[in-house]
Amino acid sequence: MPAPGAAPTDFAPPISFDPAPPGGGPSCLLPPRPSPCALVIFGASGDLAARMILPAVHALHRHGALPQGLAVLGAARTPWGDEDFRAHMRRALEAAGGMDGPAWEALAPRVFYQPLDYADPAGFAALAARLDALDAGAGTEGNRLFYLATPPTVYAETARGLGAAGLAREARGFSRLVVEKPFGRDLDSARALDVALHEHFAEHQVFRIDHYLAKETVQNILLLRFANAIFEPLWNRRYVASVTCAAMETLGVGHRAGYYERSGVLRDMFQNHMMQLLALVAMEPPPAFDAEAVRDEKAKVYRALRPFDPARLADDLVLGQYGPGTPGGAPVPGYRREPGVAPDSATPTFAAMRLWVDNWRWQGVPFHLLSGKRLREKLTRIVVRFREVPHSLFRHILGEDIGANRLILDIHPGNAVSLTMQAKLPGARLCLQPATMRFDFDAARAPARALDAYEKVLLDCMLGDQTLFWRQDAVEQCWGFLTPVLERCEACGAQGSPAELHGYAAGSWGPAAGLEMVQELF
Repeated sequence: MPAPGAAPTDFAPPISFDPAPPGGGPSCLLPPRPSPCALVIFGASGDLAARMILPAVHALHRHGALPQGLAVLGAARTPWGDEDFRAHMRRALEAAGGMDGPAWEALAPRVFYQPLDYADPAGFAALAARLDALDAGAGTEGNRLFYLATPPTVYAETARGLGAAGLAREARGFSRLVVEKPFGRDLDSARALDVALHEHFAEHQVFRIDHYLAKETVQNILLLRFANAIFEPLWNRRYVASVTCAAMETLGVGHRAGYYERSGVLRDMFQNHMMQLLALVAMEPPPAFDAEAVRDEKAKVYRALRPFDPARLADDLVLGQYGPGTPGGAPVPGYRREPGVAPDSATPTFAAMRLWVDNWRWQGVPFHLLSGKRLREKLTRIVVRFREVPHSLFRHILGEDIGANRLILDIHPGNAVSLTMQAKLPGARLCLQPATMRFDFDAARAPARALDAYEKVLLDCMLGDQTLFWRQDAVEQCWGFLTPVLERCEACGAQGSPAELHGYAAGSWGPAAGLEMVQELF
């Protein structure tokens, strides 16, 4: 096995990439232009808006993907006017490194701001009046997209305020509510949030974002599986030995200590991102590529998850918390010394989980999910390891151990699909070496850049395409699966706790107890 981070042996001829579909249809790199609309960003003065949403709006504008009739209306408690918000957005674009002067000058007149107290009904009435004025002035035709880039604690309050002001009604155009994760913190709170959202908004109006699903390689999982005849016959318990999905981070908790102390890695990463990756790998072929059909098959995967056995919890779940270390040669503090973290915190920052999908296709195949902070490398990867050959006719020369074939889907920092197999080294003797056929999306000869994750989800929200978004039944199924574990782990590290909290050095691959699962990645 190569050392973690070692480059595979490349064994790939040039791959042609034709962005135009057969028959001379439109290029797949040119997104459809949405209908006119007003994009309302709640929490517009906050960090999420500055780092992700505002740069995504600007990038879509630069590439001609935004509607002709558009208004971007920021809303927050900060007492700004239109020019203040435009200056804030410009600073955010410059900080993100994507500032295009001429494009910004064209977009800026479409950017506005409305001060708003989320608890004040009069503020939502003023927001409704402002949107009516923008319909007339900016040609947004009564279509509204409400993006909740706020703390989760005000999701329900904001949805109720919109409904009370009549802004959830779709009398003249669409009204859509975009909700960032977390969708609650356990099963009961997820259900309570759903009730609050549906007081005024119907399910088709609610878009629950998981930006992981908008990454190019993640989207390509379905096409890789269902548009190629060579994979699906092998995609089952007979040929697959294990599946590993990992999202490893080098950064610590940073400025998110207040949120992370209440969440930990299981709520922050597993209930959403990791479960979505699992579903894309394990789901059955949908009858059609549309939102409901795809989400139906994902829900079936969650229903088939085997509940954790309390007697085997230590075998199937490893939790850890990073201590001090020197990643990259620079000393960093442990989690308990981060600003805003309790000195005796038992919040896990690493988890390695072994799951079982109890259905006909996957019975007996372990699925490993891993995620953590302050690890050695930033890496998001899915590895499908196939079973070894049942009989080695080369055993008298090569021995019994011949490396298994592996399909590797690199999501970050790479953006590639690799298939590793065994090949003969040139020479007189019979010697094997791993060879890798690799398709790199970033190196493909495409005439235009792909949309990044937030650009893609924003565009899908405007187009009304919910394929890459959570549905409430799947949210509840995932919380139902994880909540018993979360309840057992609330007292991690305490005497008699059902789940032990393992320490690991910042810059390592995580606690020693989880290294067996980590090795599956390399």
